[in-house]
Amino acid sequence: MQGIVEKRAITFGEYILKNKATVRNTAKEFGISKSTVHKDVSERLKYINLNLYREVKNILELNKSQRHIRGGLATKNKYLKEKQNKFNDTK
Repeated sequence: MQGIVEKRAITFGEYILKNKATVRNTAKEFGISKSTVHKDVSERLKYINLNLYREVKNILELNKSQRHIRGGLATKNKYLKEKQNKFNDTK
């Protein structure tokens, strides 16, 4: 019989797999902390469902390898938005 924690880990793993989501996105979607999501999918899931764990691990590794790109794009968009706001203020 599975407890709440085990069911939660599977739910998070399935969500990440289906949506290719990050830990941060998953935490936001379920209204839970990033630490909890990370612990569930990177530690607990291994003992609950090894195949799901392996698939989720691959997605998380891909996300980790791309995070510098997403961070750079976020910074670029931030400054473009600020520039646009300044331009609109001068009109």
